[in-house]
Amino acid sequence: MSAPERAAAVDAGRRTTTFAYYLAFVGLGLVLASLGPTIPDLAQRTGSTLSAFSVVFIAHSVGYLVGALLGGRLFDRFPGHPLLSATLAVIAVCMALVPLCPNLVLAVLAFAVMGVSEGSLDAGGNTLLVWLYPVGLGPWMNGLHFFFGVGAFLSPVIIAAIIDGGATVVHAYWALAAFMLLPMLWLLRRPSPPRISHHQEKPIDLRPHRGTILLTGGMLFAAVGAEVGFGNWIYTYAVNQGLADESVGRLMTSAFWGAFTFARLLAIPLAARWTPVSILLLCFGVAGVAAVLPLTSTGEVAWLWAATILGGMAVAPMFATALSLAGGRMPISGRAMGWFFVGSSAGSMTIPWVIGQLFEPVSPQAMFWVILIDIGLGLGIWTLLRRGRRDPGRA
Repeated sequence: MSAPERAAAVDAGRRTTTFAYYLAFVGLGLVLASLGPTIPDLAQRTGSTLSAFSVVFIAHSVGYLVGALLGGRLFDRFPGHPLLSATLAVIAVCMALVPLCPNLVLAVLAFAVMGVSEGSLDAGGNTLLVWLYPVGLGPWMNGLHFFFGVGAFLSPVIIAAIIDGGATVVHAYWALAAFMLLPMLWLLRRPSPPRISHHQEKPIDLRPHRGTILLTGGMLFAAVGAEVGFGNWIYTYAVNQGLADESVGRLMTSAFWGAFTFARLLAIPLAARWTPVSILLLCFGVAGVAAVLPLTSTGEVAWLWAATILGGMAVAPMFATALSLAGGRMPISGRAMGWFFVGSSAGSMTIPWVIGQLFEPVSPQAMFWVILIDIGLGLGIWTLLRRGRRDPGRA
């Protein structure tokens, strides 16, 4: 085989492996977006109120954080594809068991284990893609996160189609679980990319960058909190308020994730023209409008649809843009990224949980008040970051 033929074969192999990663992240999106349109049904199956059932958000997010931190170390030490396949297998088993849990304790345990596996899948998939493309990573990384959005968009559609066809949430969860087997089997047939070790003579001193780390973690708390709070509670809000039946409510959830996916594509050219500070201001501003619309137009389903689409588009670029802003002010190390994950995971567990605590005893509209306050927190942190200067010690 000639050198050009060998190069073409290597390139084809990398693309095949990349497609397997993309399938895995479609599955991750399918699973993460499945909870929102099934909260009332799962709460009923476990004999729980919505307020009590919202504890699964905490269990899932704590598990996700543990998995992300643990997964980074495991993928540094062991072959990547068997590990990634194992996380997919555990997620599939948990998805099959969740709708069968007869009580809240078992449901919390299942969501915690699933969160650990999802966090490991997220960290591992990103790491393996970096190793697969040591040069020219950008487009492939954007594609990975785009396909997560594709899965999140399709999840409510699949659930609605299965339930409208006469089946139950159990069958819908089993269908999503079965999908996880596709990338799992594909990855087991592909060789893992070689691990890349980064050795530094002196570890990065994060002490001069504590302010940026703290503020970035706080901004990710607000951004991910708004994303998960909106995406997971919009179905329950719409159905509870009589603005949609169950089928339309699931389509509304799908619209949120569809707008989210579209905005992630739109953010790529936008990032080439605007600064991270400007993009974040736009995102928080539009997210604030999305939260206010249902509060000022109670009972108008058209305004709720507008809020859903605007909310999905607004939160989509926040995570990557906040990291870009931090990267312009400090060196990004693994330890710093770990603290950023702490902030985002805290937001994903706290905001949906607070909404759940207020939804029934106070009012369903508390959902949008909580999101609005969360966005206000994000804007306050944005103001502090905008006034801050590049941290000392940044090369």
